[in-house]
This record gives sequence, C-alpha cells and structure tokens, in this order.
Amino acid sequence: MGNFISKKGYEELQEQLKYLKNVKRKEISKAVGEAREHGDLRENAGYHEARKDQSMNEAKITELETKLENAEVLEDTKRANDVVSIGSKVKFKNLQYDEINEYTIVSEMEANILEKKISSETPMGSALLDAKKGETVEVHAPMGTFKIKVLEIS
Repeated sequence: MGNFISKKGYEELQEQLKYLKNVKRKEISKAVGEAREHGDLRENAGYHEARKDQSMNEAKITELETKLENAEVLEDTKRANDVVSIGSKVKFKNLQYDEINEYTIVSEMEANILEKKISSETPMGSALLDAKKGETVEVHAPMGTFKIKVLEIS
C-alpha cells in the first residue's frame, strides 16, 4: 500500500502541524529566551531542556510536513458495512483468548493503538481487510497464528 490516509486523518495531521508551528513553536521560543536570561548557558539546565524541546518540536514538524506532502488522501465514499476496509470499525472475537475487541482499521500514518486505531499493514489489520461479518480469519503475527471472528462492521 502507498501512503494512504483518510480525509479526516489528513485534516487532523494538518491541525497538529498548525498547532506545532503557530503555538508550540512560540511557547518554546519564549522558554529558550527566558532561560537564556539566567546567565551561563553551559550550566543552565533550563536552557538545555528548552533547546531539547525546540529540537524535538522541529523534528515533529518536519515529520508531519513530510507525511502530508507524500499522503494520498482516500476519498470519503459510502462504504458497505458488510466488508472490512480502511476506515471500518470492526468488533471481533479473539477465539484463542475468548476476548472481544473493537478497532478501527486505518492507514499506517493514522495508526494509534491508544485510540484503538490499527494500521491495515499490521498482521491483524491486513487479516481483517476484506473480511465479512461472521467470517473467521487467521492472523499471522510474530507471536504466532491465531483466529479471530468478525462480529460487527461499521
């Protein structure tokens, strides 16, 4: 797959970039200036911390700009909820552990496990793609192979 991203995900990345450039960058610049006023920079921990934050922020800005520049936005189309595709929220049962989980299948650029968004390129994401409600699929993961049953697609 290419650098696909949903329209919503693209807009979220644009907002994050805007925040980092227009708000966070100014906050850090102010902190660097204030720390600089405290004297000798060689032993000024506040200055070094502010510069580290500045460097990390600039790296994140560069990363987001690259992602957005290379992104291929997926058009929001009416998806049938009978087949898993990128953007589908899938409720499934892990048959090995008898656990029910729910994740949204997204592009690699939007993946965030804390938000229950898994990439279509992960073993689970790719196993779920094109699956239908009621279907059992095998997930070939580094920890071994296991089966999951699709319960709902929305």
